[in-house]
Amino acid sequence: MAYSARDPNEELAFHALIARCQEGDQAAYEALYNAVAGDIYRLAYSLLLHPQDSEDVVQEVMVYVFRSLHHFDPSRGSFRTWLYTITVSRCRNARRRKWLPTVTLSSLLGMSSEPRAPSSHSPEVAVAWRSACESLERALGTLSPRLREAVVLRYGQGLTYREMAEVLDCPQKTAESRVRLAHEALRNVLSEVELGLLEEFGSA
Repeated sequence: MAYSARDPNEELAFHALIARCQEGDQAAYEALYNAVAGDIYRLAYSLLLHPQDSEDVVQEVMVYVFRSLHHFDPSRGSFRTWLYTITVSRCRNARRRKWLPTVTLSSLLGMSSEPRAPSSHSPEVAVAWRSACESLERALGTLSPRLREAVVLRYGQGLTYREMAEVLDCPQKTAESRVRLAHEALRNVLSEVELGLLEEFGSA
């Protein structure tokens, strides 16, 4: 399985830190942890919705990464995608160990509060927007773990379908299919008005 590079400058910085780690530089280990731990936690929390379990995943991932840096092959691509692959695997293990809550819109998008319609719109539109968001929350809660992973990686982490395929260890067409199935599942429970509002204000 090959890993695709995303940001060449970021990759160069990661490669420099990895080289220092392999030379036994303790400051480099700390710098590498600080560079990626936050992103790993956000991804884990989007999938697990449990703070302590997400923190445990961060620790598991980083212990594995530090022990396995010699296995990372930069010629195969992105260090960050390698991290996401490990993180998704650890999250799946966590799900097997216990029943975890379903996803909510705010957790999926990493927001501290629900997205709101722009203040320039009328109170009626704001109410309709809130209703659409609540409907989307309920719809997201019905997705299977595999479809939820696809949605989180595609829209929460901004991965391409090729990168998703690498992280999920599946063909690219399968990654595309999971996102399409998630779309279809959401459309089955959302009205045209709700979809229109979400599409109009989704980036607000």
